Amino acid sequence: MSEYNVAILGATGAVGTRLIQQLEQSTIPVKSVKFLASSRSAGKQLKFHNQPVTVEEAKPESFEGVDLVLASAGGDVSKRLLPEAVKRGAVCVDNTSAFRMDPDVPLVVPEVNAEALTRHHGIIANPNCSTIQMVVALEPIRKAFGLKQVIVSTYQAASGAGQQAWNEMNAQAQEHLDGKEMQSTIYPVKGGAKHYPLAFNLLPQIDVFEDDGYTHEEWKMIHETKKIMLDDMDAPDIKVTATCVRVPVGIGHGEAVYFEVANPKEASREKIQKVLAKAPGVVLQDDPDQQLYPQPINAEGKRETFVGRVRGDQENPGNYHMWVVADNLLKGAAWNTVQIAEKLVEKDLVSVTNR
Repeated sequence: MSEYNVAILGATGAVGTRLIQQLEQSTIPVKSVKFLASSRSAGKQLKFHNQPVTVEEAKPESFEGVDLVLASAGGDVSKRLLPEAVKRGAVCVDNTSAFRMDPDVPLVVPEVNAEALTRHHGIIANPNCSTIQMVVALEPIRKAFGLKQVIVSTYQAASGAGQQAWNEMNAQAQEHLDGKEMQSTIYPVKGGAKHYPLAFNLLPQIDVFEDDGYTHEEWKMIHETKKIMLDDMDAPDIKVTATCVRVPVGIGHGEAVYFEVANPKEASREKIQKVLAKAPGVVLQDDPDQQLYPQPINAEGKRETFVGRVRGDQENPGNYHMWVVADNLLKGAAWNTVQIAEKLVEKDLVSVTNR
């Protein structure tokens, strides 16, 4: 069996540390591991399988001899460095938005479109965290009953905006409890003209606004869903729209998903529940009598996507509601990235340089 030299780009960040943990627990035979980050983090010591590994500054030459790169260091860094890694023979799985809409780059959720990996040219994109969990829940429904329309409202955790933003929310909560004015420098968008507190608040803005009034996060959910399911970011076959909201939860995105099936005579609440109960990567938690439904606090630290509150729309036959929750730092980021890498190895789509 081949063994792989793996590099983690952005190893010291919130997702990077989870990439290390998920790689440790993965089926990938790791020959060596390299942790890469900015010059500020170079020299730090991290561990892989309890062995110390010194963080190195990420440079083009850092990828010499590397077979597989797992990247989560920001879009600008990925744009600058991942082509350099590909030039040196590596296959890269990128957890930023840098390449997601590139028609030559597969956008992959393994439970949905793993076959797209065979078309890679050195870079595979990991989708947006909110998109990932939604398509994991919707794909088995699409396969069984067809899908015409999706309307989603998200309840996205603070950690989705990064470690600094998460820390700011926690600080704001303490300030509020202490009777002090909450200090806001990041939410809703770090570079925005105005900032608002997230603690004890809801912010109906994630990322910048587009000219049509949608935020870029909402734009991503619309077009990523189409690219993943239909291999075309503008496909008209499924209508998708989104409202994305940041909520004062640390980890775990929630989504209220409303969908219309293409074959309503074949679908029912019970049939949809049965399909979801058997779906890969899905855990059905749906028992109203026992008040059983997905909650972010219970999804934290887990790889699965949790689905509950499945019910038919009483006013519109063929339309259904469901509630979807997942750990945005694991299934929404680190685990989906490593899961893609596992599939690449399984399909023998990573070349190992003779050394």
